[in-house]
Amino acid sequence: MNPLTPVTKYLLWAMAIGFLLQQFMGDWLLVNFELWPWGDFPAGIGADGVPFTVGFQPWQLVSYGFLHDPKSFSHLFFNGLALYQFGPRIEYSLGTRRFASYFFTCLIGAGICQLLVTSLMAGSGAEAFPTIGASGGIYGVLLAYGLMFPHDRVMLLIPPIPMSARTLVIVFGVIELVLGVTGTAAGIAHFAHLGGMLFGWLLLRYWRGQPPFSRRKPPPPKFRIVS
Repeated sequence: MNPLTPVTKYLLWAMAIGFLLQQFMGDWLLVNFELWPWGDFPAGIGADGVPFTVGFQPWQLVSYGFLHDPKSFSHLFFNGLALYQFGPRIEYSLGTRRFASYFFTCLIGAGICQLLVTSLMAGSGAEAFPTIGASGGIYGVLLAYGLMFPHDRVMLLIPPIPMSARTLVIVFGVIELVLGVTGTAAGIAHFAHLGGMLFGWLLLRYWRGQPPFSRRKPPPPKFRIVS
């Protein structure tokens, strides 16, 4: 296993600090920094006795990824474990700056997909609910690992089944798609997970000059005139 790389380490620290702040700051942190659907939704009564509403704000596309269920340490643990396992090798391969760009592209892309889904649901009369967790970025890292190291052997925790990294990505992607379309396993942001994988795939293909992006044309050769 590669040693812990800088961006991976900072992301793990940010997730841990966010979780600790949630224990001390209570609902205020969640209400303002989790990802809400588009619109205004009643959130409670303020200290001055005036009702207040919440809704989507641009910073939530990043901040939601560093908040986790304050009543469930497992939510933070499994996201952090996946980042710890797969993040360093991807960061080592892409480089520090590109890995940071990649992770936040996946995280924000996941947030955009989840925002669209939850806003459409709220607009159709369903109960509005917020989204938290770094899973969108983590699924993007998992996708990169499966594409860059497809034949590496990995082991699932539950159940403990060994498989190739490529198979793991396919299995997780299919499961998330089925659960998202059928609406089963409520309370999990399946479309955020898929969005993180989608935006990660697009960014990798953009960097490689692969469809749907055109390959960058090389500069014209320079000829040396010899007399």
